[in-house]
Amino acid sequence: QVQLVESGGGLVQAGESLKLSCVASGTIYNGNIMGWYRQAAGKQRELVALMTSGGTINSADFAKGRFTISRDNAKNTVYLQMNSLKPEDTAAYYCRYLLGSTRYWGQGTQVTVSS
Repeated sequence: QVQLVESGGGLVQAGESLKLSCVASGTIYNGNIMGWYRQAAGKQRELVALMTSGGTINSADFAKGRFTISRDNAKNTVYLQMNSLKPEDTAAYYCRYLLGSTRYWGQGTQVTVSS
């Protein structure tokens, strides 16, 4: 079992920044993928960015240039630095852990961007 706990969400104004964190605990194996998805009200959950333990990144087009994913493997933690936030970035942001057929979600942290 893997538990994921996100933090760092909140209410900000357009143009401001937030940094999300997700700490994984439990049975963590090397070679995992961790990252972020988001889900706005009434929309499907979508990929923001994923990062392998080796540093390979897969990110959505909307995230490129504004969002930066990083991780600290020693702390089993993944981060998402979000800059120049827009109202359309308002969503619940979910941490994701992947390893083979193993899949886990965090509970989510709300990000609200006011115009």
